[in-house]
Amino acid sequence: MKVRGVVRPPGDKSISHRALMLAALARGTSTVAGLLPSDDVKSTARVLRQLGAEISTVRDGATVTVRSKPLTTPHARLNCGNSGTTARLMLGILAGQRFRATLTGDASLRRRPMRRVTEPLRTMGAEIVEQRGDGLPLEIRGGRLRGLVYTSPVASAQVKSALLLAGLTGGVPVTIREPYRSRDHTERLFAHLGLGIREHDSVISYQPSAVSVRPFEMAVAGDTSSAAFLVAAAVLAEQGELSIENVGVNPTRTGYLVVLNRMGARVDRVNLRDEGGEPVADLIARPAGLTATKVSAREIPTLVDEVPILAVLASRARGETVFREVGELRVKESNRLELVAANLRAVGVRAEARGNDLHVEGTERPPRGRVETASDHRLAMAFAVLGTVPGADVRLSERRSVAISYPGFFKDLKRIGAR
Repeated sequence: MKVRGVVRPPGDKSISHRALMLAALARGTSTVAGLLPSDDVKSTARVLRQLGAEISTVRDGATVTVRSKPLTTPHARLNCGNSGTTARLMLGILAGQRFRATLTGDASLRRRPMRRVTEPLRTMGAEIVEQRGDGLPLEIRGGRLRGLVYTSPVASAQVKSALLLAGLTGGVPVTIREPYRSRDHTERLFAHLGLGIREHDSVISYQPSAVSVRPFEMAVAGDTSSAAFLVAAAVLAEQGELSIENVGVNPTRTGYLVVLNRMGARVDRVNLRDEGGEPVADLIARPAGLTATKVSAREIPTLVDEVPILAVLASRARGETVFREVGELRVKESNRLELVAANLRAVGVRAEARGNDLHVEGTERPPRGRVETASDHRLAMAFAVLGTVPGADVRLSERRSVAISYPGFFKDLKRIGAR
C-alpha cells in the first residue's frame, strides 16, 4: 500500500463548539470560518438557536454568521444529540441565566456522567434537578452565582470549560486546579477575546470585568484528532508520504505525536503559524516500523481521544504497549476501553483491559474479523485504518457514526490511497 497526496482535515471539533458558544454570548455579529460541519457541532448550533441566537447554516466550506441576542427561555427541551461537549458546556452557560431549561440527548449521551459538572455548578448556586441519576435529562435554573475555587478530581477540559463559562455568564470569579493539564482551547479563546483569564503554577483563574464579549472574526484550524487517523494511515503504509494541511498543534492536544515519536514514527511539522490564538502547522507523515511503548497517566489528558488509534498502531508494533489510567474511556460515546480491547481480539490481536490500564501486544499477522463500533466514531475510524494493512479483512458493524466528527473520512482515506 502506498500513501500519497495532500489532505486537509475538517475543522477542530472542540474549538468549533467553543467558538459558536462565545459568538452567541457576544454583543453583536460574529463570523467563524472553518467550523466542523459535524453532527456534534450542529447540535451546539441547534441548542443555541433554541436559546435565541441567530446562526446561519453550518455546512462544509461555509463561513458561519452568528447574531447574538440575550439568551431566552427555550420553548422545548434542549436536545444535545450525541454531544457531551454541548451538554456539559451548555450547563455552564445556563448556570448564569435566570430561567429554567432542560437538557437531553440521544441514548448514548443520556448514559454519560454529568455530576462532574453539575456538582461544582451547584456549589456556585445553580439549581439542577436530576431526572434519572447521573445523566441526562437534567433541568437547570441559573441565576445569581457565587465565585468558585475548585480542585477538580479529573483532568477534564469539559469540566474546566463549563465552570469558566459559568463564571463568564454569571459575572463571578472562578479558580480551577487540575491534577494534570487538560486541553486549553477555552482559555486560549478567552485570552484571544480579551477576557480576564490567566494561568499560574497550573492554576487557571478567571476574573470578570465590566467588558462584555466583543463580536469577533476567526478561522478554525483543522482538528488534530481527525488528523491522527490520517497520520496513522501513513505510518502503516508500505511507502509514500502524506501532507496533512492546516492542523491545530496545540500542545495540550498533540500527545499522540509525542507517543508516535517514541514508537519510531517521525511526523514533521512545517509552516508553523497562529490562528485565533492557536498554533497551527502542516504535518508530513511517512511509513515507519513501530516499537511498543508505555503511555503514562500524566500523558492521557493530551491524547485521550487518540487512544483508539494509538492502540491500533500498537497492534502493529514490536512488543507490548501499555496505556496507564485510561478508565475515562469507559464513559465516552461507548465503553471505549473494553471495546478497543475486545475488537482488537476479534481481529487476532492480544489485548486486554486490566483495571484502568490497556495492554496491547503487537503482531505481524494481518488483522481479520468483524468489529463492533457501537456507533462510536473514533472506533469506526481507528479500525478502518487498521483495515488498510496489507492482507487485512476488517469488517465494521457500521460506518455512519463518523459523521459525528469527520463526515468525509472514508472519502479522504480512499483519496490518499490508503483504501
